[in-house]
Amino acid sequence: MPGRKITDQQVRKYTEARRQATQQIAAARMGISVRSARRIEQADGLPSQGGPRTWRTRADPLAGVWEEELLPLLAREPGLQGRTLLEELQRRHGDVFGDGVLRTLQRRIRMWRAEHGQEKEVFFAQSNPPGRLALSDFTVCNELNVSIAGERFEHRLYQFALAYSGWRHAELVCGGESFAALAQGLQNALWALGGVPEEHRTDSLSAAFNNLAEAETLTRRYADLCQHYGMRPTRNNLGQSHENGAIESRQGSLKGALDQALLLRGHREFATVADYQRVVADVVARLNRRIQTPLTEERSQLKALPVRRTSEYEEIEARVTKFGTVSIRRVLYSVPSRLIGHRLQFRLYPERLEGWLGGVSVFESVRGTVPAGKPRGKQIDYRHLLPALKRKPGAFARWALRDEMFPRTEYRQTWERLIETLPERQACKLMVGLLDLAARGACEAQLAQVLGEVLQADAVPDLDALAERFAPRETPMPVVTVSLPPLSAYDDLFAVAA
Repeated sequence: MPGRKITDQQVRKYTEARRQATQQIAAARMGISVRSARRIEQADGLPSQGGPRTWRTRADPLAGVWEEELLPLLAREPGLQGRTLLEELQRRHGDVFGDGVLRTLQRRIRMWRAEHGQEKEVFFAQSNPPGRLALSDFTVCNELNVSIAGERFEHRLYQFALAYSGWRHAELVCGGESFAALAQGLQNALWALGGVPEEHRTDSLSAAFNNLAEAETLTRRYADLCQHYGMRPTRNNLGQSHENGAIESRQGSLKGALDQALLLRGHREFATVADYQRVVADVVARLNRRIQTPLTEERSQLKALPVRRTSEYEEIEARVTKFGTVSIRRVLYSVPSRLIGHRLQFRLYPERLEGWLGGVSVFESVRGTVPAGKPRGKQIDYRHLLPALKRKPGAFARWALRDEMFPRTEYRQTWERLIETLPERQACKLMVGLLDLAARGACEAQLAQVLGEVLQADAVPDLDALAERFAPRETPMPVVTVSLPPLSAYDDLFAVAA
């Protein structure tokens, strides 16, 4: 066996075979050469009993430079790599040292670091008893390539996991790592689990920890949340994700299981976010079925839940501008014009936003997000600003938020056709009328389909004809005739009663 060392076991078996056969036959039985057989017979002991080799098989290619030139460089900068040192030798000595010396140099550096290098970091495996530790983390899942109603769905997953049993809970997060998403996901997980662990750990979530503070203390909201459930909040050291290994590894396994479920499903298209959430819940339930025995043990060690949940939203106060908009967390929202000038208390949930005035909810919107690579996001509902636009339709042409007013692509394409074929004032009036019709008739999708057909026919939409088709009809009030009986009829009743 060329290139392989003869083992002690081979020597023992060869010795046994040699007692009954010639040297050539015994060597053939063991699969070794006759020359190797002669060396075995001439040796005094087993191969493992021999001393280390003290001779070189070829001349040292680094003789004269290793101790004189390279060791001083390594002693000064231990992080220097073999390729860097070889290039330095080539710079100093020209063609004396070719690229074939690289592997020898790398092995020499590796041996030097093993003997004289710096101390390396040691990872200490932790043992977590049942009921002690739970962990939370967010992970980006854009690589799953999920689409909702034909649009690419960029999202995150929030995952909660118990360190001992591995029980987990996961939820979709359409926005960023906000406190609202953390609070909602954490509370949903605890109530689904039916108990509370002693400690809850996260990484350096911007929602839970104030990373800019010198003392890196917990934010007030996150501390209050953990205090409500009687958990001790902790975090791993900044940049040391391995300290959260119990949740980091499960993020990978969850995304892998989701990817397999989507492959088995045959496509990654969903009609609604709720449909996708059900698939995520099914995958998590399947993973949790594997750990029922340790989960039963851990549940017995959990603390009881409080009487009620705590708030899952973040409150921000902001004033509605004269433009009928309000800016919250770098997202511009449209607001009904009747609220202009009012200072509202906004409650930020993971998926929605509510505006409160004097203890009354006066506004609600889908939670907006900031697109990747852009400084701000926009969440504009055309219904909020239509009443004002109907009074000033000419402002539509150069309105800063014009493009955000189109609820569907067909409306935007219709505007492009109108502005090309009609005078600006007429185009604005017609476009505002179409948007108003979509809002009044609650026919946004149906009207968009008709507008698409009009565009394909290279025509201009007829607002009157569309209004006749889609505008809500006024239901006529029925004519009710009430006949009053004569008063004498009551006298007859009294007479009968008497």
